[in-house]
Amino acid sequence: MIHVILPAHLRTLANLERDVQLEVAAPVTPTAILDALEARYPMLRGTIRDQVTKQRRPLVRYFACEEDLSHESPDRPLPEKVATGAEPFFIVGAIAGG
Repeated sequence: MIHVILPAHLRTLANLERDVQLEVAAPVTPTAILDALEARYPMLRGTIRDQVTKQRRPLVRYFACEEDLSHESPDRPLPEKVATGAEPFFIVGAIAGG
């Protein structure tokens, strides 16, 4: 099981009180996690990535094992600790402003 931590506003949109546990087939990649997340919670489609291009939204970041994976290929396999559920996959809303 993959452990996914969502920001509060996305948990509210999906009517979740806590983090998400997802079954994701290998290889575990950001794309595979988001496909499983959007299949289980269709109301999240388009909030994390564009529905047509599948590209990450500009103010959304991905983290795993203390690494910012936001600019890595979304099809790159995630670290083994994430794939086994030992470490979470974080989806974080970036902060912008001046």
